[in-house]
Amino acid sequence: MPKRTRLTPWRTLATAATAALTATLLTPVAAHTAPRESRPVHSYDDAIREAVWVDTGLDEDRDGRTDRVAVDIVRPREPAQRGRKIPVIMDASPYYSCCGRGNESQRKTYDANGDVVQMPLFYDNYFVPRGYAVVGVDLAGTNRSDGCVDVGGRSDIRSAKAVVDWLNGRGRAYTSRTGTERAGAGWTNGRTGMIGKSWDGTIANGVAATGVEGLETIVPIAAISSWYDYYFSQGAPLYDSGPDWLSRYVENPEARAHCDAVQRELVEGAPRTGDHTPLWTERDYVRAAKKVRASVFLVHGTQDLNVRMQHVGPWWDALARNGVDRKIWLSQTGHVDPFDFRRAQWVRTLHRWFDHELLGYDNGIDREPMADIERAPDQWTTSATWPPRGTRATTLRPARGDEAGVGTLGLRRGKGTESFTDDPRLSETDWAARVDTSTPDKAGFVTGPLTRDLRLAGASEVTVTATPSTPTAHLSAVLVDLGPDTIRDYADSGEGITTLPERTCWGPSTEGDSSCFRETRATTADVGYTVLSRGWADLGHHGDAGRGEPLTPGKRYTITLDLAATDHVVPEGHRLALIVAGTDRGLIDPPADTPTLTLDLARTSARVPFTGGTAAFARATAGTRTTDPDAVLDGVGRPGATAQRVPGEAR
Repeated sequence: MPKRTRLTPWRTLATAATAALTATLLTPVAAHTAPRESRPVHSYDDAIREAVWVDTGLDEDRDGRTDRVAVDIVRPREPAQRGRKIPVIMDASPYYSCCGRGNESQRKTYDANGDVVQMPLFYDNYFVPRGYAVVGVDLAGTNRSDGCVDVGGRSDIRSAKAVVDWLNGRGRAYTSRTGTERAGAGWTNGRTGMIGKSWDGTIANGVAATGVEGLETIVPIAAISSWYDYYFSQGAPLYDSGPDWLSRYVENPEARAHCDAVQRELVEGAPRTGDHTPLWTERDYVRAAKKVRASVFLVHGTQDLNVRMQHVGPWWDALARNGVDRKIWLSQTGHVDPFDFRRAQWVRTLHRWFDHELLGYDNGIDREPMADIERAPDQWTTSATWPPRGTRATTLRPARGDEAGVGTLGLRRGKGTESFTDDPRLSETDWAARVDTSTPDKAGFVTGPLTRDLRLAGASEVTVTATPSTPTAHLSAVLVDLGPDTIRDYADSGEGITTLPERTCWGPSTEGDSSCFRETRATTADVGYTVLSRGWADLGHHGDAGRGEPLTPGKRYTITLDLAATDHVVPEGHRLALIVAGTDRGLIDPPADTPTLTLDLARTSARVPFTGGTAAFARATAGTRTTDPDAVLDGVGRPGATAQRVPGEAR
């Protein structure tokens, strides 16, 4: 366990006696003596710190020479002295100078020779003494790298892939940004693991999708799997800007001066119509998942409204179809790193994961449950597989109730219609708070109170047949757990955590790079409902998800909305609700018009994955209980307060 301190970092220095164990710890041997855990036997004070510039083979900034990306390296000195080669943990990021990494917005700092002094986050402090090299890559067009930022395209991905190639003897690197002196990577065995939150983790996904040899594992945290799905949801715009804005946000002065051509490509290739263009195809890593060779340890917040859970389900399923070794953590937080919501267990688990995947230690992590799920603040459960075996989609049907817009949800097909008028001033929190009240802005459908717990695990979909009154219309569908609970307050500014003044330390420190980080605790909210899954679509994309068209007022259209994956237990006594409405304020932008939409209930349904399938739903909804139809429920704040258009921006 770490030592707690408020002021002074602590140090762990290798002694001569423990250094003698290095050979045993770094080299797997016979099964009866094989190590199960790497130990901190190397000196962090004496670690080698160096910078190289890797040639990407591209000339994105059109300056007549191929672009070089800056690679900062911290590695233990002792293995190289003994002729032993070591694996690499890599974090490739656009944020090392513009915005910072982690909860404390750390940036890279350098000494007079240009070698890294502070490498953000705890990875180097913790893993270098344990025999790993830690590598921080500046994506092309950022910090000290040449080239242009193309937001998930070939320049972004080649920035990191070229480094993996160099580490495996297939690429070129230099000791300076413009010089001719070559730099070798003879100190590494080429076995590389990539890690990072948000944009950084997205790059890990993208590089894995190239199938590059030598990339053994990736740990994507709150990462994007398809850039189209970051900016649009089935044609509905999620933000009022595109990737050109994001590129300008992170690029360095040289890129800002020389990357106009790339900017034009981003503008022209990403029209605000929501149509799927070749630009988005290039940035769809799910499509290329069949090339993935690396194992994947995926971490995401089920209430992440920046990089939303829509990025988890398709990627996870594609990896499963490809037979990729996988592990997953799902928290109740928003866009938060596990170091800040489950720190000790995260460091321990990540250590064991890298030991297994990069050092080849048989520590049993591959035989443990696949999934860890946070059920309540700081309360975790596991699943042997995810989604759990026996989970099957069940078709739920909305039906009319006694009041307009206040219906029932069950297994029998409904009749008639329900209508609502889009009100861009309202969000899912407004709809859920008054789900039992007839309001003009939504149609709600609710089960009776459950007689036993009901678990949803995976992605849902809602098929809607609607008649619009205008040429444009957006649709939202949300699943809601109606009942009292205490949850992480993901809509708070900390997205489920509060940062404390106390610090804990995770490895040795130097004067310029402390291993001590501010602790956190869960920020909670007592609520009367919890939105557990969401989906949005532009009705104009009903016929072709890649291309929209104007609607004919008065004509009936059918579209299926893809709802985000989740894992949630609706407890006994709670109710499950489906709400269909228009603009979800803060999460999608409104259409050009203000439509009234009429739902054909006989042709509207939801496919929801329940553990135990239809039989489990039928058992949980058998019997009746009473509920207060006039209650106004409390929830978290409006979600738009935390939704951002910068993946990974420090809070």
